[in-house]
Amino acid sequence: MNSLIEPEKGKTKFIFFSGKGGVGKSTMSCATAVWLARKGYKTLIVTTDPAPNLGDIFGQAIGHKITPIRDVPGLFATEINPDIASQEYRDRMVSPLKGILDQKQLDAMTEQLKSPCVDEVAAFDSFIEFMDDPQYDAVVFDTAPTGHTIRLLELPSGWSTELDKGGSTCIGPSSSLQGAKVKYKKAIGYLQDGKKTSFIFVLKPERSSILETNRSMEELSKLGIKTNSLIINGVLPASAATDAFFRKKKEGEDKMLEEIKDEFVLNKMQYPLQATEINGVDALASVASLLYEGQEENMSMAPEEVDGTSASVKSDLGAVRELMRPANGTRYIFFTGKGGVGKSTLACATSVHLADQGLRTLIVTTDPASHLQEIFGQEVGPEPTPVAGVTGLDAVRIDQRKALEEYRKRILDSVKDQPEDIRKSVEEDLSSPCAEEMSAFEKFMSYFELRDYQVVIFDTAPTGHTLRLLELPSDWKGFIDLGTLAKNTSEATRNKYASVIETMRSGDKSTFVFVVYPEYTPIIEAWRASEELSKQVGIHTALVAVNYILPKEYGHNSFFESRRRQQEKYLAEIEPRFHTPLLLVPLLDQAPEGVDNLRSLAAKMFEG
Repeated sequence: MNSLIEPEKGKTKFIFFSGKGGVGKSTMSCATAVWLARKGYKTLIVTTDPAPNLGDIFGQAIGHKITPIRDVPGLFATEINPDIASQEYRDRMVSPLKGILDQKQLDAMTEQLKSPCVDEVAAFDSFIEFMDDPQYDAVVFDTAPTGHTIRLLELPSGWSTELDKGGSTCIGPSSSLQGAKVKYKKAIGYLQDGKKTSFIFVLKPERSSILETNRSMEELSKLGIKTNSLIINGVLPASAATDAFFRKKKEGEDKMLEEIKDEFVLNKMQYPLQATEINGVDALASVASLLYEGQEENMSMAPEEVDGTSASVKSDLGAVRELMRPANGTRYIFFTGKGGVGKSTLACATSVHLADQGLRTLIVTTDPASHLQEIFGQEVGPEPTPVAGVTGLDAVRIDQRKALEEYRKRILDSVKDQPEDIRKSVEEDLSSPCAEEMSAFEKFMSYFELRDYQVVIFDTAPTGHTLRLLELPSDWKGFIDLGTLAKNTSEATRNKYASVIETMRSGDKSTFVFVVYPEYTPIIEAWRASEELSKQVGIHTALVAVNYILPKEYGHNSFFESRRRQQEKYLAEIEPRFHTPLLLVPLLDQAPEGVDNLRSLAAKMFEG
């Protein structure tokens, strides 16, 4: 394994960590970076996740600039900030043309560079700068949750097509981008070179994690990128499974481990679930010692005792049920949070519960790496489909390709009577990478126009990308108002967006639920996102669902008592931070897949 991550003399090694949200890829990438730096390699760790947590793991502020990590000579870190990266990108595109173009032309270009895909282009632009910088021996990339990582790596082919057309594109003038095209091609070449680059997937011994890893590896393979290794994280130690509940959980994990062994023919490492969180350089070094040297060090650092305050933390089931029911027309419920917190499962259980209450319910997933069909045990397609065994419940998945086809047809129909030069310009715009994001958001908005449902539940992408989705239309408006589209189309879009955002801001119509589990990283990430939603979009969090709470009747050993004290500590901190009701959801001994198991979970959630 060490040969996959250690650089050859005089050559930079690129190591990518990816996987389903919440599997611990940030921890594994940080541990690897610490290990490399302590081996004497000058190392940089870069996160491309829009909801970064490197600073939390290392216990220091990092941000967009390259920052030395305290107590680890030779280790540096940076968190790519999409807003700063986008502005830097716009400045690079516009600055060379000042003095050549008049102000009106510069203003038009600046407006065009507000297109939705500029953020992604800028992130990739920043990302590949680190692949073309010889000053580091190793560069470790902590990537965004899988579906968005694939999207990021697929983008350059779209840009190349746009650049070959010449003229002005949604990502800048072609003349200014020809040099970037060479850089993009070089970066993809590095990614496809197994000697320069290692791609490591982190997963948990859970079916959804296995399925997503398999899908993502296939997608990367289509891009000519080979996966080198797997880290199976959070494996329950056999010594901790001392009662029937956790023995059943361990048996389920063992089956998943066998499935991983059979499914993936490549190097695999296991890392056990720890009694406490992994934060700080010493803990990260211990992780790396086990992974790369086979040395398991003592990490049983007991959390501080709590004063009993958390014992009084309970679900306010009356308030929770009120937030789930329609009060003024259709109720829209949004489940969001850090990847891996269980938001899809809770969204599905809630949808079953509300439909069983006699409410006509639709559940929609906006997550590009969704696994609703695995949870329900049936196909979930791009059109609302009845969920078998639940009267009054439909499920639907936003299909990116189908949404783009529908969007293209609508826009082209709207300009079919316009002059040929306008129609041609619109066709070019619709071939750009931007159109994909705009079509997805338009499809998202369409579910607010349905009148057949009393409740619409949205299972959203991991937090950073949910915020991106909601902030998108301001950029979108800039793109479609360039004079290439008919004015009434743009006006209709603006009116539709204003109506949707107004609905989402209304506490009588919408309920935003942040799902967390009682550990520092998911809680602080949800709180930051909640504050950002309130500040940037005017949408307030109505409820916090705390998932995976250890059952009091099981796990009476030192391992789980340590984890329980840690959970109680964080439970006591959630309400004072968010100032909302809490919905407490217990850890289950198996994944709640299928309608019967979802009903059982819903009873625990809403009936106590």
